[in-house]
Amino acid sequence: MNGEGAERRSLGRTGLSVSPLCVGCAPLGDMPETFEYGVSEERARATLAAVFDSEINFLDTAASYGDGESERRIGRVLAERGGLPEGVVLATKADRDLHTGEFTGDQMRRSVERSLGLLGLDRLQLVHLHDPEHEPFEDHMAPGGTVEALLGLVEEGVIEHLGVAGGPVETMVRFVETGLFEVAITHNRFTLLDRSAEPLLDVAAEHGVALLNAAPYGSGILAKGPDAYARYEYREAPEEMVERAKAIQAACEAVGVPLAAAALQFSLRDARISSTVVGISRPERVAQTLELASRKIPEELWEELEPLSVPRDRRA
Repeated sequence: MNGEGAERRSLGRTGLSVSPLCVGCAPLGDMPETFEYGVSEERARATLAAVFDSEINFLDTAASYGDGESERRIGRVLAERGGLPEGVVLATKADRDLHTGEFTGDQMRRSVERSLGLLGLDRLQLVHLHDPEHEPFEDHMAPGGTVEALLGLVEEGVIEHLGVAGGPVETMVRFVETGLFEVAITHNRFTLLDRSAEPLLDVAAEHGVALLNAAPYGSGILAKGPDAYARYEYREAPEEMVERAKAIQAACEAVGVPLAAAALQFSLRDARISSTVVGISRPERVAQTLELASRKIPEELWEELEPLSVPRDRRA
C-alpha cells in the first residue's frame, strides 16, 4: 500500500473495487482447534467495527468458519449498522456439509441459503466454491454438480460473482482454466517461505481472473517469528523452513524492518495479486496491519530475501 491507505484496485472483471488488504474472518468464527485461540463474540464485534471504520473495504468469510459462526457474527454487526456499508465488498464461500461430507449441487444451494440468512442479505456479492479438492474435479463439473448449481445461482441473481478458493495449486489451475470463475483464492502457497502458487498466479493473470492471496504469514511463523511460532499452515514447520525463516528474520532485523511487514508486503507488491487476505481477530490489529502495509522497506532487503525465500528444490 506504500502509504496509499485509501487505494482501490479493480477486482478482475467483476467491476468491484477493493482495498489491497482484505480482512480474513475465519478467526472471528471462534475456531480454537485451527488457530489455537478462541475469539469471543464481543471481541469479534469490536474487530468488525474497527474494520468497518477503517479504510479497508474488503472482507472474506466462509460458511464453514466456525460452522457458520463467522457469518452469524458478521450478520449481527451488519444488522446493527443497517446493512452492508456502502462501498464494502463482502465475500463468502459455499461449503460441503461438514457433518456428512456431501459436496453436491444441492448442498451448494443449501450452503448459500444459510449464508444469506446468517448474513442478513438478500444476495451475495462474491461467493467462492470452497476447498474443491475434497471431491474429484470431474464431479464438480458434471451436470447437477457444484459448479452448475453455483452458476445457476448467478443466473438467478442470488450470487453476483463466482470465485474458487482452494489449496492444491494443480487443482486450482484446472478450475481457473475453465473460464467460469472471476476470482481465485490461494492460501499459504505464496509467501516468503513458499512460492508454490507461482503457476496459479500466472494462469490467473492470463485468464483475467482476479487472484487473492491469503495467509501471507503462513499461519503465523512470518508474523510472530520462528522462535515464537515454528508452525506453517497450522502444522509443525519442517526444519529447513524454520532455518530459512530465521535467516529472513535476521535480514529484516538488520535493516530495522519487522518480519511481518516484509511478509505482508511481499504479497502486496506483486502486480498479479488483487488483494491480500489477512486474518484479523483483535480491533487493534486493524491499525497495526495497515501500518505494516505502509512501512518503508529498502529495495536492498528484497534482493537479500530473494534467495532465502525460494527453497533450493523449487528454483527454476
